[in-house]
Amino acid sequence: MEQEYDILTLLPQRPPMVMVDRLLHCDPVVTETEFTVREDNILAEDGRLSACGLIENIAQTCAARMGYINLSKGEAVRVGVIGALRDMEIHALPKVGSTITTRIEVSDEVFGMTLAQASSRCGDTLLASGTIKIALL
Repeated sequence: MEQEYDILTLLPQRPPMVMVDRLLHCDPVVTETEFTVREDNILAEDGRLSACGLIENIAQTCAARMGYINLSKGEAVRVGVIGALRDMEIHALPKVGSTITTRIEVSDEVFGMTLAQASSRCGDTLLASGTIKIALL
């Protein structure tokens, strides 16, 4: 990754549904993002990001990856949808004010579908892990 991007140029989502603040790393296999949970986040409840918020953060990490790849090729950012979650476990919910780092590792891409292993952490604490399948529209 040669330059830093405004995250909104990489994602099809718009506020208040943006669940990624910054793309930290992106290569053909591994992508990492960072996100700070704010009190006014639409998916925060009772002072914590919800399980749905963690899953959306993982999906948007996949979207940031595809946006980065598309822009690198001079193409438009495409919309994707969650095709499946497998063995997705929510281990802990991050508190408002916490910064989480999410990593996806692509294991397969075929016919517009991406399969990736995903994990989200807050420091050394594992928040979520599992497999996500994203379909591009």
